[in-house]
Amino acid sequence: MVPTHLLYLHGFRSSPRSVKAREVAAWLQAHRPDLVFSCPQLPPSPREAIDLALSLLADWPQDRTAIVGSSLGGFYATVLAERLGCPAVLFNPAVNPARDLARHIGEQTAWHHPEDRFYFREEFIGELQAMTPRRLSRPERYYPVIATGDEVLDWREMRARYQGAPWLLIEGGDHALSDFELPQAYMVRSLGLDGPVF
Repeated sequence: MVPTHLLYLHGFRSSPRSVKAREVAAWLQAHRPDLVFSCPQLPPSPREAIDLALSLLADWPQDRTAIVGSSLGGFYATVLAERLGCPAVLFNPAVNPARDLARHIGEQTAWHHPEDRFYFREEFIGELQAMTPRRLSRPERYYPVIATGDEVLDWREMRARYQGAPWLLIEGGDHALSDFELPQAYMVRSLGLDGPVF
């Protein structure tokens, strides 16, 4: 089934104003204006971020919903896909954010607006640990885009985590997927967004 609803989840210190989020929104506006799209500003608390996403998804048709997530948002998308059974496209997804974000406890600045500050609390690590899926029930529902040149996350961990998924492996590249044309085309093709709506 072609999705009629799409939720985009941004990464750590990011926002709906990220390049990827804006390019996805622009593509949908140009090619699929009929599709319901949401890209919320996620709170620093992982538990609150998931609760916010679930509140947005509550009234959406589960069998027509897809989730897109970048970095930490890719981890959140995985958590939600395991709970709801919907497909998820993941851009350089975080695999073990409880480990990786432990060194970022304290005051942080927003990437796109450094004047915006937030505090990443120690208890957020426990929230991440509590929600981490032990295994993926259906790897084929995931469409990870993995750049081997990611300077933030280990691409080998991503590939191992999503073993069995129809991933797109980009030789080189970076964490931000600065050349976003190919990953976006993969998202469109994987979710059938360029096909007819049934």
